[in-house]
Amino acid sequence: MPTNLAIDDQLLRQAVRLGKQRTKRATVNEALREYVQRRQRLKAVELFATIDFDPCFDYKAERRR
Repeated sequence: MPTNLAIDDQLLRQAVRLGKQRTKRATVNEALREYVQRRQRLKAVELFATIDFDPCFDYKAERRR
């Protein structure tokens, strides 16, 4: 899907250099993958607060069942 974007040239050059990618396209694709992974991890961290912890839960007994 071809897309024209107005990207900050200095920022893109810095990203290419830091990411050690050969092309701008590879750099942008890697950056998007990292962005998506980071957002998914943040969503997972938010779920930790929604799980109730039961200190009396015996996981070994549950495994034997």
